[in-house]
Amino acid sequence: MKGPYPEIHGGGSLILAWQVRNKRVLVIGGGDVAAGRIVNVLNADARVTVVSPRSGLNDEVAFRIAQKQVEYVDRKFEPSDLDGVDMVLAAVDDPEASTQIYKLCQEKKIPANIADVPPECDFYFGSVHRDGPLQIMVSTNGNGPKLANIVRRQIASTLPSNIGAAIQKVGVLRRKLRKVAPAQEEGPKRMQWMSKICEQWSLDDLCDLTDDDMDTLLGFYRPGTVPTLGAVRLGQPSGAYDGPFLI
Repeated sequence: MKGPYPEIHGGGSLILAWQVRNKRVLVIGGGDVAAGRIVNVLNADARVTVVSPRSGLNDEVAFRIAQKQVEYVDRKFEPSDLDGVDMVLAAVDDPEASTQIYKLCQEKKIPANIADVPPECDFYFGSVHRDGPLQIMVSTNGNGPKLANIVRRQIASTLPSNIGAAIQKVGVLRRKLRKVAPAQEEGPKRMQWMSKICEQWSLDDLCDLTDDDMDTLLGFYRPGTVPTLGAVRLGQPSGAYDGPFLI
């Protein structure tokens, strides 16, 4: 018998936007897979240490090291490398060593991803589309990474070319709004007003917003009205404008 609530479909993963800024991430290995992992965590502003013999480095990882984008330890992994680490990404061609690394991480309660060994992963890397602040991840829960990449490309091909820029402008407007109405009790009203802006303005309008436009637009927040961009540029923040509103 079906109830009034969503049905449970087990076997999935909890997909999160994991904030690792300034966290210590250990990458074990220096080949192609390690190179991809390094890009992922550097893009998230993590502090990355790579442990691998220099003979095992590919050109990209060697470049990251030479540019001092990561710290580097020129040797094989040692258990002491886990001290003070927040996350481990292992990408070595040695199943026995990989399993040992995972067991050590479990003992120390460090989340770990062992490349190509789904049972020894606390989390997976999906296929990610990135456009400025926009990130979309497709995961097959370890079943088909190549298929995830195909699905991700199909999704990306349907997105407007300016959506990343529009999202960036919305982020700026939200931060400005918080300064105008910082009180905690304003939270629901802030969310409702921003939702109206996002639903009723076009992406082109959002992309065209200047800082001056935003400052004028914020004048419409108190009365709770949503003007057109044309109304904003007439410079009447009091809400007294007689022209079109999007309400």
